[in-house]
This record gives sequence, structure tokens and C-alpha cells, in this order.
Amino acid sequence: MKIYNTLSQKKEEFTPRVPGKVSIYVCGITVYDYCHLGHARMLVCFDMVVRYLRSRGFDVNYIRNITDIDDKILNRAQENAEPFTDVTDRFIKAMHEDEAALSILRPDEEPRATQHIDPIVTMIQTLVDKDFAYRAANGDVYYAVTQFPDYGKLSKKKLDELLDGARIEVGELKKDPRDFVLWKSSPDDGVGWDSPWGYGRPGWHIECSAMSTCALGNNFDIHGGGSDLMFPHHENEIAQSEAATGETFANLWMHNGPLRIDNEKMSKSLGNFFTVREVLKKHDPEVVRHLLVASHYRSPINYSEDSLQQSYKALERIYLCLKDLDIAAAKSLTNSRFEKAFQAAMDDDFNTPEAFSVLFEMVTEINKLKDSNPEQAGQLGALLVRLGSALGLLQADPEAFLKGSGADHASDDAAIDELVAARDKARADKDWARADDIRDRLVAMKIIVEDGTGGSTWRRDR
Repeated sequence: MKIYNTLSQKKEEFTPRVPGKVSIYVCGITVYDYCHLGHARMLVCFDMVVRYLRSRGFDVNYIRNITDIDDKILNRAQENAEPFTDVTDRFIKAMHEDEAALSILRPDEEPRATQHIDPIVTMIQTLVDKDFAYRAANGDVYYAVTQFPDYGKLSKKKLDELLDGARIEVGELKKDPRDFVLWKSSPDDGVGWDSPWGYGRPGWHIECSAMSTCALGNNFDIHGGGSDLMFPHHENEIAQSEAATGETFANLWMHNGPLRIDNEKMSKSLGNFFTVREVLKKHDPEVVRHLLVASHYRSPINYSEDSLQQSYKALERIYLCLKDLDIAAAKSLTNSRFEKAFQAAMDDDFNTPEAFSVLFEMVTEINKLKDSNPEQAGQLGALLVRLGSALGLLQADPEAFLKGSGADHASDDAAIDELVAARDKARADKDWARADDIRDRLVAMKIIVEDGTGGSTWRRDR
């Protein structure tokens, strides 16, 4: 298995520290608002990575943190005149709901920054003792970037280049404009904790260094996150962690590509900012997940109505293939050429576009076999469903997916069933005029009716 390492900028043979076990830390969400589509891209990406590694037999320890103390959280709490913990509890609950809708598995651990104040303080004190950090006169503690010779090795930025545009904001007492805060002093009546440098709270970057090393140790296999976090967040994590421990932080760095909306950067100012729950009110969650996972994880994704329609049509083709198969009674084939091809694609840096091409080869083969060898078609269908599970897809009942069934459609489904049954009766009675009239009504409702030997079935034309 090869994975692209952002640190080395090349694909590397993946060799876990402990054979058969994989340790992964991914930077999670700052919970001051609902998750947006950019968050969903990251969450789905690493859910796919974890699912596939487990399908290959690895024992994966997946850690994804929650940032539950931050300026944005405190500002939102002040705006709402509520405790900051009410803000974080509300949006953590909403995040979990969004994840469940998108079939995103919960991580093995979900550490919160506020639960790791003691390890954060300990790590900062270690950096101060080693002269990698200093306390300013106002109680803030800063990391001294020039003390870490390898600073920039992830993002490939040079220290001298970072001086251009770097500045010291009002209220900051940095020695160097490139330095970053580890501990922020707070008023005695504000949100904070006691520390050797006075009452305050941690900076964002140090939180992840403390949480990841607490969960996985000083050195672990994979660190992941969105490409927007590569600099400065991940760069700062490396500097802090390796200066504090004297060990390599993460052996391999993975970054998912950005998400764009109709070829524009997602932005509230552009009016193209969408939360996950807004999108799921209009679109099937599996269709959204397909869009997020079908492109290579390192590539940019363009979210648009057209791309969603393409994702629906792709899933529709697969579910139409699965619809008439007795998957429950079939044994999934093992070690078939299709499974080998799927694994070869995924073992090559999680190449999902190539993996999907294998799945569609299977669809073609299944459709050929349905009449001539239904047993083999069912076995291939069971394999198709099993391989799809490694991507978090194809786990729905085919008929339910094709009908778009759910709470929103429950009353419509019953009415459509009645019309289809009435049409079947009219056909049986050779009342062709009535049968055609009912079919026209169904077409007007965007319902596609398919006649078969066992009666008619229907699906929505979306």
C-alpha cells in the first residue's frame, strides 16, 4: 500500500509502526457553528481512509479532536449571552447528527481541548524550559519560531520568506512577528484556567499537539486534515511537538483537497456558503457522500447541482443493478479479479476514481449475468455491496434508494403504490386507456414505472 506523504511530497510505501495496527490523528471541528460542506469533505475523506484500512485487516485507532475553546466560540457565546459550554454542547450534538446522516463512523476517541488543559500546560512548560518558548510581559506565552531549525519542512516555507507580510498585532508582545501564541492571558473574570504564567487559556495550535500525543504517544503513523491547515496549524504542531519530545511527530501527513462551490471558493460574502444540514434537506445523504468520496481525496471537489445529479445517476445505475438480486442469500465472492482490482486502486493512495471504475465494471458484468446465471449475479452483487461498504456507500435497500423513500415521502409513496396497483389491474383487465391514463399521471409526478413478470415497480426520476 502506498500513500502520498505531504512531508516528502511523494507516495511512500506505508509501513505502520506496529505491524497490523494503524494510529491516526485528524484535526477536527471548532464547534461554534453548524458543520459546512468543507468540513464534510474532510470528515468523509478520513472516514473513507479508516473504513478501507479496516477492510484490509488493519486494527485502526482513529482519533479526531474537538476544539471546544477558541476566540470564535467565545465570541459566539458573548453574542448569544450564554455560557460557552452551551454553544459547544449544542454544536457538538449537531455535528454528530450530520455525521450520522452522512454515514460517517465515530472516531475511537474524540478528545476535547478543555479536557486536556493539564497536558497542554505541561507541554508549554517543557517548551519554555527548553528555550523554545517565552513568556511576554502581559502573561502570553509565545513559541520562538527561529529556535526550531526545521520550521517550514511541511509547507516548504522558508523562515526569511515568512517575514514578508508578518506583523505584530495590537496587544501582542512577540519578540518576532513569526512567533505564535501558546497561552493567552485572560481577565480574572473571563474564561480560563490557572497556569504558571497566570490565568488564561491555550492557543489553538498547542491543543492538537497535546491531544494527539496524549492519545497516541509522541510518535504515530498518520496525521491528517484539510489542506488549509497545512500552514500554519500543522507546521506549528510539528514545531511544538518535536521540540517538546525530541521525537518525530507523525510519520506520514495526509491532506484532503478543498471544496469549491460552482468553481468558486465557498464564502459567506459570496452567498455560496452551505451547511451540511441545509444541503441534506434537499439531497439524499448518500448522493452527497458519493460526491465527496468519488473524486480523489487530494483533488479539489466542485460542488454544484450538476455534480450532485451526476452522483445520483452513478448511484442509480448501481442500485438498479442490485434491485433484482437476492443479495441476502448470496455469498460474496472472495479473491475475485474485481476485488483484486478494487484493492489495487485503493492501495494506490486511495484512488477512489479508479476504484469506482472497477465497481461499474462489476455492474456491467452483473447485468449480463442476471438472466443467464442469477446465482453468480447475486454473488457478484454481494461483493459489490461489500466493496461499497469500504467507501461508506451501497448499504441502503435498493428499492428505498430508488424511490427516495423516507419520512418526507411516506404519504406520497402510499399514493404512488395505489396508482401503480390500479394500473396493473387495468392492464390485467385489458383496459389500456385507463392504464395509459394512470401512467401519464405517474409521469407527470416524475415517477418511472417499470413493468416486469412479477408486476410493476416504480422509482423517482430525480
